[in-house]
Amino acid sequence: MEFGFLLGDQPLSTPPGEHLDLLLRNVEAGQRAGFTHFTIGQHFLYSDFRWMQPIPILARLAAEIDDHVRIGTTVLVGPLQHPVQLAEDLATLDIITGGKLIVGLGTGYLEREYAAFDKPYSKRYGMLEEQIEILTALWTQDRVTYDGQFWQLDDVTTHIHPIQKPRPPIWLGAMKKVGVRRAARSGDVWTITPQQTVDEVAQLVQIYVEERQARGLPLTPFPLRRELQVADSYDEALRDFAAVARGKYVSYASQGMGLLDQERVEREFLANIADHVLLGTGAQVRDQITAIAGRLPIGPLLIRPHWPGMDAEQSALYLERVGREVVAPLKDLQSVGFDALVA
Repeated sequence: MEFGFLLGDQPLSTPPGEHLDLLLRNVEAGQRAGFTHFTIGQHFLYSDFRWMQPIPILARLAAEIDDHVRIGTTVLVGPLQHPVQLAEDLATLDIITGGKLIVGLGTGYLEREYAAFDKPYSKRYGMLEEQIEILTALWTQDRVTYDGQFWQLDDVTTHIHPIQKPRPPIWLGAMKKVGVRRAARSGDVWTITPQQTVDEVAQLVQIYVEERQARGLPLTPFPLRRELQVADSYDEALRDFAAVARGKYVSYASQGMGLLDQERVEREFLANIADHVLLGTGAQVRDQITAIAGRLPIGPLLIRPHWPGMDAEQSALYLERVGREVVAPLKDLQSVGFDALVA
């Protein structure tokens, strides 16, 4: 089992240089702890928190990562960006990383971001599908013609192709059946959100398998996002997680993030998160991950090591403990294969 983590946001009160230093120190500590995947999301005009833009940040991180480490996006808000510029930026980034890039794409969930870019929020899914088609064409062909509803290209010549052939892996964000079907036909896998329970994901896996098989496409293990807190007891882990994460969960819910109900998060935070957060002692968390791997074909497992308000030392201590008590003991864990899920 491989592990990775999300490089996150910071309050605007954190100076930008300090924010960058925190990301770099997290990656350094993560590599020491055995993590092999580092990803970053994307937002625009994000109000009280700062999201560093992922492509320049990943280009900076590329100089810091070991040869066996991969970096990527989870996820870029694809429809807000022109596919030609995105294709060339990402191909360049794949070259900079030596072919270690993972391209995570999604539609996002903030309507105000679409308004700022003068893009139709109601058309976001169609735009994403067209964008993936154009990205793939620009990465794999020398000349491209495309006549879509949202973008058109007339016999253009391409000049930047990624190192990875035929293209970098594409992870698509999805929370519901229609999104999983889209991920199955347009990308490689879907990024499973941390708010979905294992039972919910197991049902969606069947939909993914059916869609991929119907199109003769290979089956690939899923990157699973989960929050994780290790402590000396389950109750202590639950309290520690609530102390750092409650405010961010309320923020997500208030902005309309899918699968989170704002009133319930505010009123019943512990009950709301207990069924999808990995909590407890190192042994308890290992058992929880092993149980998930016995039901779902997953890898890597992506966590969040840093919440707004934590400093670099707190994050480093967290990563060191998770590396010692979870990552290292589970390095040989194999998740269930698709053959066990295919009827």
